[in-house]
Amino acid sequence: MSMPAFFRIARRGNEGIVPVFYRRVGCRRRGGVRFTMRGQGNFNMVILSNVGGSGAVKAVAVRGSRGKTWHQMTRNWGANWQSSGDLRGQRLSFRVTLLDRKTMTFLNVVPSSWWFGQTFSSRGQFH
Repeated sequence: MSMPAFFRIARRGNEGIVPVFYRRVGCRRRGGVRFTMRGQGNFNMVILSNVGGSGAVKAVAVRGSRGKTWHQMTRNWGANWQSSGDLRGQRLSFRVTLLDRKTMTFLNVVPSSWWFGQTFSSRGQFH
């Protein structure tokens, strides 16, 4: 929360904890879910963005084009998900599950020529 917003709702002398009530609101996004590749070597981190629907990602799995099994990724922090397999030189597919249990599979959304720092947009989107 920004400092000006905090000071608008905080009571003078009681600047410690401010209770904030919120609720998640589903949203529609333009374009597909985006996958930004980060990391180095066999440390892969994927940042998910532009996620529609509830927008709250519960689980992510990745599959390289050389493998037949899905590998569960772990949340690093925020929208960053990590895996420790070497996925370089492979087309990548992702299976994304939201908190409301909606699951989508994004097949070959990342081409085999990818490198760290690139962002790829899927055609699919949660609604």
